[in-house]
Amino acid sequence: MSALESQAPLGLGYLADDYMQQEEDWDRDLLLDPAWEKQQRKTFTAWCNSHLRKAGTQIENIEEDFRNGLKLMLLLEVISGERGRGRRGRGVPAGVPPPPPHPSPVPAAGERLPKPDKGKMRFHKIANVNKALDFIASKGVKLVSIGAEEIVDGNLKMTLGMIWTIILRFAIQDISVEETSAKEGLLLWCQRKTAPYRNVNVQNFHISWKDGLALCALIHRHRPDLIDYAKLRKDDPIGNLNTAFEVAEKYLDIPKMLDAEDIVNTPKPDEKAIMTYVSCFYHAFAGAEQAETAANRICKVLAVNQENEKLMEEYEKLASELLEWIRRTVPWLENRAPETSMAAMQRKLEDFRDYRRVHKPPRVQEKCQLEINFNTLQTKLRLSNRPAFMPSEGKMVSDIANAWKGLEQVEKGYEEWLLTEIRRLQRLDHLAEKFKHKATLHESWTRGKEDMLSQRDYETASLTEVRALLRRHEAFESDLAAHQDRVEQIAAIAQELNELDYHDAATVNARCQAICDQWDTLGTLTQKRRDALERTEKLLETIDQLHLEFAKRAAPFNNWMDGAVEDLQDMFIVHSVEEIQNLITAHEQFKATLPEADRERMAIVGIHGEIQKIAQTYGIKLSGANPYTALTHLDITSKWEAVKQLVPRRDQTLQEELSRQQSNERLRRQFAAQANIIGPWIQTKMEELGRVSVDASSSLEDQMSRLKQHEQNIINYKSNIDKLEGDHQLIQEALVFDNRHTNYTMEHIRVGWEQLLTTVARTINEVENQILTRDAKGISQEQMNEFRASFNHFDRKRNGMMDPDDFRACLISMGYDLGEVEFARIMMLVDPNNAGVVTFQAFIDFMTRETAETDTAEQVMASFKILAGDKNYITVEELRRELPAEQAEYCVSRMAKYTGADAVPGALDYVSFSNALYGESDL
Repeated sequence: MSALESQAPLGLGYLADDYMQQEEDWDRDLLLDPAWEKQQRKTFTAWCNSHLRKAGTQIENIEEDFRNGLKLMLLLEVISGERGRGRRGRGVPAGVPPPPPHPSPVPAAGERLPKPDKGKMRFHKIANVNKALDFIASKGVKLVSIGAEEIVDGNLKMTLGMIWTIILRFAIQDISVEETSAKEGLLLWCQRKTAPYRNVNVQNFHISWKDGLALCALIHRHRPDLIDYAKLRKDDPIGNLNTAFEVAEKYLDIPKMLDAEDIVNTPKPDEKAIMTYVSCFYHAFAGAEQAETAANRICKVLAVNQENEKLMEEYEKLASELLEWIRRTVPWLENRAPETSMAAMQRKLEDFRDYRRVHKPPRVQEKCQLEINFNTLQTKLRLSNRPAFMPSEGKMVSDIANAWKGLEQVEKGYEEWLLTEIRRLQRLDHLAEKFKHKATLHESWTRGKEDMLSQRDYETASLTEVRALLRRHEAFESDLAAHQDRVEQIAAIAQELNELDYHDAATVNARCQAICDQWDTLGTLTQKRRDALERTEKLLETIDQLHLEFAKRAAPFNNWMDGAVEDLQDMFIVHSVEEIQNLITAHEQFKATLPEADRERMAIVGIHGEIQKIAQTYGIKLSGANPYTALTHLDITSKWEAVKQLVPRRDQTLQEELSRQQSNERLRRQFAAQANIIGPWIQTKMEELGRVSVDASSSLEDQMSRLKQHEQNIINYKSNIDKLEGDHQLIQEALVFDNRHTNYTMEHIRVGWEQLLTTVARTINEVENQILTRDAKGISQEQMNEFRASFNHFDRKRNGMMDPDDFRACLISMGYDLGEVEFARIMMLVDPNNAGVVTFQAFIDFMTRETAETDTAEQVMASFKILAGDKNYITVEELRRELPAEQAEYCVSRMAKYTGADAVPGALDYVSFSNALYGESDL
């Protein structure tokens, strides 16, 4: 059966319209050009004789020989019987569906024309013609204005109209290409067959055929051995037409129905005559169409397999590359070897930022594309009735997802470790500098103190001098006690450096131990000297009260100034505006005490002045230094000037730090302002995508258009994410680790953004698969909307899935009569992994699986059998002759040898090959 014959014919309503239009044009045709009558008479006569000769008779005069109805009934019997036998005789290969029944009322297969009346009277003739006309009418043909009396009376116009009606019904009606009418179908067939030929442009059934090239092209297209088309000339129409007529009659059993001269010399040849003659070529070459259809079916199936194999190879390659990248990256992120300097840790942080900005984003796209490719491949395999794709071990989508999850867990831990280490090293650097500063001050203070305490000067001193030494020693003890806090601070800092694993802790510990040991020695020496002085104190009675008062007041004041100098030079580290403002407040409080301190300074200096005044007044010769203290009024004044100079420096340092913290606060607010917009925007887009994916009120194309628009908006929004990344980098470079102005971290934004990109890509892929399913299964948009509306109604959790109970309710609402066994069978189809849910794709597959027309192994086998000439095997030569080169070589390289009893050298087994296309195999 040919490809055209296998298509469902149009309803007879279209044919009836053709008949009515032809009848309306009949009078005008014959009146306008008598040449048409001549062409129709010759063509219709030859056409009738091509069938009547099979019954051993013919006609000479078309309007005379049908008058008694006998040859007319014989013609109908031959045509109708031949048509039925022809369909049964050509046979329908196994697996190829028979053509659908004609929608018009057609007599049963066993119905025959009634026996003709044998009489020769006029009423016998009318009866026979009426029987013929009734038979034609029983085939669903409306006979407009054609009566038996006109035929019996030899009315040429009516007789030609009746024959044309018979030709339309039995020779042209079934010619339908792409659901066109019979005439348009035949014209489209001619156009397709002659399209490659030069000087041929078939647009109608009259002037397009005048030069004869179209007829020669039809013959050459199917039998190139009969005509050398390259030698034909457009300026030789009679030669071309006669060549076509002679070859057709001699080799194709198509009688000559036209005269070349009549066609060439008629401005517009008769359309009906041309159609009748051309339809004979269509039927003559119908067998070739059968092989072409079979070859097209095979090529389509092979193309599906080749494309699927390519997609499988691409998936395997992409999966391997992504897993290898993860395998290489994870050890780098797991390396937590600490560094000893901030610069080294900053380099590690910058490497991690490059990984986040440069190296990871392409891999995120690859992972998303891999999932999309996998889903698309599985959809194509399912729609083409192929087994599901099972990736190599360890390369499942779930394996890649697990590997990716592990990567992100390690990545998060690595970032937290980096920031923790940077904070630790920053703290260590600060503490180390503070330790060195305090230790240097202390060591400077203790320099020479052991020698001083070890002196035995009191043994030769006078009583006054001893008492002076004792008071001086008391002042030293006061100073020593004041320095106890500094020693404790030094020890505490050293302990903290040890706890924080400072890289040069050994040096710190050694210096701290030396300070502590020296401090213990000073304490012992101090106690020994006190004991010695107290033993000799009884010998000393005179003391200068003013010197003593100076010493007592100067020493604490000097110690206060030492503390003030130390505090004013003390380094600090803060992380917020509030903390630096607290230091500024404390500094302002300190400055508020300066007037009182200045009064104390003036009082101490006044004591010295009073001493000088008394000495001058009473002519006392001072020995020089104050016997009770090494401090002088110049020392106090000098140190006081130092304090006054350090105060504005401290002001400037605090203000600079305030500016830095305010800058950090601006960075926090700047980041927070964007993050508080971007975070909700991402969430809103996720919700919009969710609404689009369940929208059943619009077509899939509309839904795809909206999703593409969302995708473009998301892509356009990427610049905001990049700007936020830049702000985040500035924050990290400023060593800002907290932000109270937003709940969104850069990690939250990154995760949300990657999830949004993945969701829009997956949603687009799901809709593409739905469109692919709809088109492949022949589902109308209305059906698809109905399926989506039903699914959405019973998707009670609005998560794109139905529970088994909701799925049962959905099926019942759609008219399914479900028992427990039947429902269990259906659940096995829609939920093969026993996940306990039914996805929309599984629901669509189920709704279309029962009625969808898909290629099967049996259909492919039947197509190969046609190409093989009904043999059980096929040869390499036949494959290369009937199929395109790529598909032919695909079959040759994969087909097994045929081993049947009727095998010949080089025979190939197309049966096992066809089965392998639809089952588990290495194809």
